Amino acid sequence: MSSPVAMAKLVAASLYLFVMLLLLLPPPLHGQHCRAGGGGGGGGGRRFHGGGAAPKARAAATTAVVRAMFVFGSSLVDNGNNNFLNSSGVRADYMPYGVDFPLGVTGRFSNGRNVIDALGELLALPAAGLVPPFADPATRGRAALHGVNFASGGSGILDRTGQDTGKVLSLKQQITNFEAVTLPDLRAQLQAAGTSSTTSHKMKGQDFFDRCYLPKSLFVIGTGGNDYLLNYFNPRSGPTRAPLSEFTSSLLTKLSSHLQRLYDLGARKFVLFSIQPMGCTPVVRGFLNITGEACIEPMNQAALLFNSGVRSLVSHGKDDLRPRMPGASFVYVNSYKIIWDMLHHPSKYGIRQTSRACCEVSPGGVLCQKEGPICSDRTKYVFFDGLHPTDVVNARLARKAYGSNSPKEAYPINVKKLATL
Repeated sequence: MSSPVAMAKLVAASLYLFVMLLLLLPPPLHGQHCRAGGGGGGGGGRRFHGGGAAPKARAAATTAVVRAMFVFGSSLVDNGNNNFLNSSGVRADYMPYGVDFPLGVTGRFSNGRNVIDALGELLALPAAGLVPPFADPATRGRAALHGVNFASGGSGILDRTGQDTGKVLSLKQQITNFEAVTLPDLRAQLQAAGTSSTTSHKMKGQDFFDRCYLPKSLFVIGTGGNDYLLNYFNPRSGPTRAPLSEFTSSLLTKLSSHLQRLYDLGARKFVLFSIQPMGCTPVVRGFLNITGEACIEPMNQAALLFNSGVRSLVSHGKDDLRPRMPGASFVYVNSYKIIWDMLHHPSKYGIRQTSRACCEVSPGGVLCQKEGPICSDRTKYVFFDGLHPTDVVNARLARKAYGSNSPKEAYPINVKKLATL
């Protein structure tokens, strides 16, 4: 029989061997290991970018872990891509747009922030939450590591939407830009970052990109309204339109295929914004010479039909995307309800004007006149021009998307919870 001393030595040797094996094994691809890489919310993102978020935004997002935010959609989320499309008729690269934005005129269709800017602040993304536009030649390499905005004013889910306004980037083209330009660019950047990692267990750049970076990034989609405003309800479309239900069904099918494509490229966290109450916008009401506070209900009903379909994509049912996209998570943001509440209970939100644009609009009724007059207090208006909300409305949309616990506003979870998954 072994002596007690020999037995003790054997146990000690076994424990030593066990500890050494643990140290030699690669760490799991979650938790601190994934957070040790570059490019995300909070402190991790500032490793690659000089700027940081505002203190309030950082405090609000202490639990958020977002690598980057990639944005697709129309003018409601475009932050300057159309500036670089010379033949585009949908541009906001002139005053009074940006009158209240710290960087001035940038191409955002608002007096200040759009909803993406406000959401980026809450997520504590670098550069005060501002995500650069894809079309800017400077948005390459390190400048793209915390996200890229691909949205294009006037565009829609359907390729033909917005074509009569000049050049726009359809949702299909936006995703192609992400796939063909941004993805290989980011892979190269993170491969280089991985080779100089100071962590004790280095992860190859490619592995980090596919298993930590993309799954921890948000893919935000805000589109659909123009497919009705500039397509289905466009007088140029003629009298032989398909039934609204049939058009909406085809639109949702197309949207689903676009989301599937993003998923196949590595996207796992999706934020889907609904269409706003189109029938209450100044351009629609002005086109039909509506006075007073009444909204155009057929337009709103179209928006509600589409929004119901988008919500069904992320809820249990026959249209649920999740069985086809395992591992994906979704947030549906009910922009319609959030803006509707402000339109119909304005005093509750400090709003005085719900039916008129703050700026003097151009003959088309949508965009502000260049260098034209504007209202003195933008915080009291819902709409800055004929279609697009003011900064104060965009900020509320972002806050509700980020932190609302009501499934009527953010479903099935909010963006803050999505960020921590």
